[in-house]
Amino acid sequence: MTARVGVITFPGTLDDRDTQRAVRIAGLEPVPLWHRDKDLQQVDAVVLPGGFSYGDYLRAGAISRFSPVMEKVIEGAREGMPVLGICNGFQVLTETHLLPGAMLRNNHLHFICRDQKLRVENTDTAWTSDYEAGQEISVPLKNIDGRYVADERTLDMLEAEGRVAFRYVDVNPNGSLRDIAGITNEAGNVVGLMPHPEHAVEPLVGTGRTDGLGFFTSILKKLVSV
Repeated sequence: MTARVGVITFPGTLDDRDTQRAVRIAGLEPVPLWHRDKDLQQVDAVVLPGGFSYGDYLRAGAISRFSPVMEKVIEGAREGMPVLGICNGFQVLTETHLLPGAMLRNNHLHFICRDQKLRVENTDTAWTSDYEAGQEISVPLKNIDGRYVADERTLDMLEAEGRVAFRYVDVNPNGSLRDIAGITNEAGNVVGLMPHPEHAVEPLVGTGRTDGLGFFTSILKKLVSV
């Protein structure tokens, strides 16, 4: 039986179809989930894709945190279900406190869209096991509220526990503290990052490389081995 990965659509989500395609290319079954859904349709994992949920009014991801579907996502994540938050999805995960810290406006105050080099720091998560520690990958980045911040105590904790999953390489595009591009929770089942791996799964689109496919093949192996 094919593992099922739910992809949530909020009002203003832009990358749900791209994410569903990435899930399918990796050999998984994508399951569309609507923000008003009150159950997860028995999916094995969930992706919160990028976009501008609820127009990013109030604060990026702040309103989506209260969508009915998020109650089940929070519950499932705390029970070990794999959850990936990409860009706006990462913002939602910080708003739910499934991941620590917060996302602020880019330090240069401009929207940025570029191919971004990342270094994989943690390969022990449900979403990164198909990479090698220290591997450098290139995936698209597009955001205006992409600056990761946290207090020094939290940053030191993330460093000490190996929970920085990705760092920006060569250039820090948004002023994120300690060049942090993505983090994981303590259990390794919840991962959030600002760049968009779903746009780098086919050689003909995105970066012209498939560096982002490892996220989805990693979760395939995780779910198949369970």
